[in-house]
Amino acid sequence: MSGIEVKNVSVVYGAGTPFEKRALDNVSINFGEDRVVGLIGHTGSGKSTIANLITRMYDVVSGSITIDGVDIKDIEMNSLRRNVAIVSQEVYIFRGTILDNIRYAKPEATREEVVAAAKAANAHDFILRMPEGYDTMVGIGSRSLSGGERQRVSIARALLLNPSLLILDEATAAMDTETERLISEAIDRVSEGKTTISIAHRLSTLKNCNYLMAIDNGELAEMGTAEELMEKKGIYYKLWTLQNEQLQKVMEGR
Repeated sequence: MSGIEVKNVSVVYGAGTPFEKRALDNVSINFGEDRVVGLIGHTGSGKSTIANLITRMYDVVSGSITIDGVDIKDIEMNSLRRNVAIVSQEVYIFRGTILDNIRYAKPEATREEVVAAAKAANAHDFILRMPEGYDTMVGIGSRSLSGGERQRVSIARALLLNPSLLILDEATAAMDTETERLISEAIDRVSEGKTTISIAHRLSTLKNCNYLMAIDNGELAEMGTAEELMEKKGIYYKLWTLQNEQLQKVMEGR
């Protein structure tokens, strides 16, 4: 499972109500096999809607999505969940041990497999610093984890599952520099040899993407390499310029 095609997909929220909003408008995207594709755009442009459709959080009404030529609606949910993993800004940690939280992706995994996934996700060291290590209780009413720790647990889950398709939805948003570095290293490991869709508005998180697609007001506005999009001076160029100016102000203490 690797070749994904989004064809003529439109999505409308609140159809027929005063709050009707078109999230996607006749969007067609071909995510090639073993490619790292970045989806960029302003907040609310429709980037995450595409991820939700691919993972069947809800189904396409207009148009189609196929994986290896098979309509996604004809793929068993169990098969889809075994082959697609999503690492998002919002990570769910349920009440239980850290071991069980990582093992959630693959309940039959051995302790050794969980530890190996945690090491690859740069989570092993912080887990060992906890009172009971991998057997430390976390979640509601128990020990809490920081945003960066939760994110690395999520990446460990993805590594344990070893999916064919990896979706990163703002995976390093709101992280400090060191935590972002650790998470980025882990993401590089989990995405190796997989079709990866990286969704972000912060362009620094897309440095490893070999192809970029800009979504604007629910439409596919432009696509190409970072260099090609810079030359077009369109959405990507404007986002890059804005973020670079903001970074410069921070560096100058303004």
